Amino acid sequence: MPIRFERVHVESAAYYLPGEPVSNDQMDAYIAPLNRMSDRIKRRILAENGITTRHYAIDAEGNTVMGNAQLAAAAIRDCLARGGARLDEVSMLASGSSGGDALMPGFANMIQGELAAPPMETLSVHGICAAGVSAVQAAAQGIELGAHGRALAVASEMPSRLFKRSRFANRGYDADFDAHFLRWMLSDGAGALLLGDGSAGRATAQPGIRLKLKWVHQRAFSGDYPVCMQLGLSEDRKRAHLDYPSWADAEADGALSLRQDIRLLPHLFDIGIHEYAQLVRDGWLDPKTVDHFLCHYSSARFIPVVEDLMEKAGLVIPRERWYSNLAWRGNTGAASIFVMLAEFLQTRTLRPGERIFCYIPESGRFMAAYMLFEAEADEAAGANAESRPAAAPAAKPPAAMDSDDVLIAPPHDPDTGPDPLRPLLTELAAIWHDYRSRVWRTPVIRKLRERRFETSDYIGWMSHWIPQVREGSKWMREGAASLTGPYAELSALIDLHAGEEQNDFKILFQDYQRAGGTAPDIDALRRNPGGEALNAYLHGLAATQDPIGLLGAIYIIEGTGQRIVPQLLPLLRASLPLPPEAFRFLEYHGHNDEDHLARWLMAVQLVMEVGDPARSAARIVDTARRTAALYLMQFQHVMEAER
Repeated sequence: MPIRFERVHVESAAYYLPGEPVSNDQMDAYIAPLNRMSDRIKRRILAENGITTRHYAIDAEGNTVMGNAQLAAAAIRDCLARGGARLDEVSMLASGSSGGDALMPGFANMIQGELAAPPMETLSVHGICAAGVSAVQAAAQGIELGAHGRALAVASEMPSRLFKRSRFANRGYDADFDAHFLRWMLSDGAGALLLGDGSAGRATAQPGIRLKLKWVHQRAFSGDYPVCMQLGLSEDRKRAHLDYPSWADAEADGALSLRQDIRLLPHLFDIGIHEYAQLVRDGWLDPKTVDHFLCHYSSARFIPVVEDLMEKAGLVIPRERWYSNLAWRGNTGAASIFVMLAEFLQTRTLRPGERIFCYIPESGRFMAAYMLFEAEADEAAGANAESRPAAAPAAKPPAAMDSDDVLIAPPHDPDTGPDPLRPLLTELAAIWHDYRSRVWRTPVIRKLRERRFETSDYIGWMSHWIPQVREGSKWMREGAASLTGPYAELSALIDLHAGEEQNDFKILFQDYQRAGGTAPDIDALRRNPGGEALNAYLHGLAATQDPIGLLGAIYIIEGTGQRIVPQLLPLLRASLPLPPEAFRFLEYHGHNDEDHLARWLMAVQLVMEVGDPARSAARIVDTARRTAALYLMQFQHVMEAER
């Protein structure tokens, strides 16, 4: 029977993936072929699993760049930052993993040490894919029973160290299919959930939305089936690794090779769907009320298997309600459902009453795990809005402006984008949501939201921004000139865009003067340190050959103009005694950048048609991430003189 929860909510969710995305063509640099069978097996597996990029915490020489505890700690730090919580406010840490960096002590204790966390309760769950769900269940139970007000559940995996070619040297690089299989399936990553008791004033999973954990259900069928996925047993499963005279002997006999008996896998989904059907029959779940289905399938090959079994049971969840990021995040074992849920919450907008159903099958010795979440309206946020004194109608900005966070949509909704671009748009949306959230908390925006913004602040902000805007058309033209033959059409598009924006800085300077700015000419104004860093980065990138990553910079910059600026404009007008002519630039960008973003989408499609899509997407994402960090720095330095 599932464990029901009444007072457990997700305050925040985050994930961490090490290094740059590794495409299928780049895998051999990390997971090198072992023998003549390797390439044929690799092609077959990659053709079936649907994974296009993944992440490794080892480098091309096989050296460890980050350990598993470090991956988990990185996910936890981001999770706490997103939830506005401190580590000393958490009293329980539960971890789930197939293995940490050491055989002893427990993984949760190693993570606690990595974080230098204060004394707290810890629990280390050792398992495979469902281990993370066990960590969630344990943390949630602690909250439900009143033992903890806040608890962290984290799952982290780092199988890449097992897949290095050097691991097979003692076997003469001889490995059968079962030992080959998972080398092309699994990758590294971590995810974390901050759970709380729903106390007033706590962070919510999304602005205005509390995400309640309704129940967790787990059932193992290990007494019914043999071992399917294992590490530490001989090929015939009759001898454990500690039974050998030495580690070298165990490795030579294949007992330290991670193995999967794929012939048993069809049974896993069969028992999983039967258990799902039992949940429906017992009244724990109604498929018609499931708005989002997050299924941890290890390979795209199993999508029709799951769908067919659901159909046979008469309990289908329509495919349009399914969500998975396997294709671009990879299969990270126990961390997969955390990475999936965190990215879902960062890139999708929930409405009160919507339900998220998670299904996590584990192939180790057959286990099925399920979680159900429900979105609720944040009553505390509504009560706070009602208790605020009413403002004069003409001066009242949108209600959302008063919240600590505002859900400003990404420049392009992944759900409505072209199918081939959805993985890229989803990754960019995750960067966007982190960026806009941090921008919303910078001193300049906080002062504006708190009605403390003055004309002198606006003038100071413009004085930093004008020389930065002037450089925009310059680095774009420089980038267009650096594009070679295959990208001629893209070069023309960027050149057109630069031409449309080349006089924007003049409009902004006129706004500055109408607001009371006293600089006699534009050359007297200076970018702040953030603006200088952003300018240097973009000019440097534009000077390289085929700088297609600049599309990532344009995504952030144009998105700021089209998504964030329209939210700020009503506040500026309400706060400052200035004529409409002092806001022409902001008004212009709020309208015009919509057309620019449509052109951006066309440009990205051109890039994907010319080069390797995975590599092109990685360059765009990398530049977007760096541009977001530098543009954020520009916002942060606006009020520097006051600190």
